[in-house]
Amino acid sequence: MKMITAVIKPFKLDDVREALSELGIHGITVTEVKGAGRQKGHTEMYRGAEYTVDFLPKVKLEIALDNTVVDATIEAISRAASTGKIGDGKIFVSALEQVIRIRTGETGVDAI
Repeated sequence: MKMITAVIKPFKLDDVREALSELGIHGITVTEVKGAGRQKGHTEMYRGAEYTVDFLPKVKLEIALDNTVVDATIEAISRAASTGKIGDGKIFVSALEQVIRIRTGETGVDAI
């Protein structure tokens, strides 16, 4: 089992959700986050004063998967989240040792 964590631009969330739904992946955790990377923020004007926004709004997706659909999931997220511009995001894949469904007590892939 794997845990995919993807950090994407907020306006791409619906596109990514649709792409994952087409693969039959419905279990997703979404968190609104802020972050900084190579974009290094930007400057904005507010009431005539210029200020720097260091952390940009992003959306973090967490998806627990069986190993058999990991590559297809990565491809779907990459395709749907891409704008071709800096700040499109990142995808992290890590090993998932155990999953337990609290309601039924199911474990492993059955709990996903």
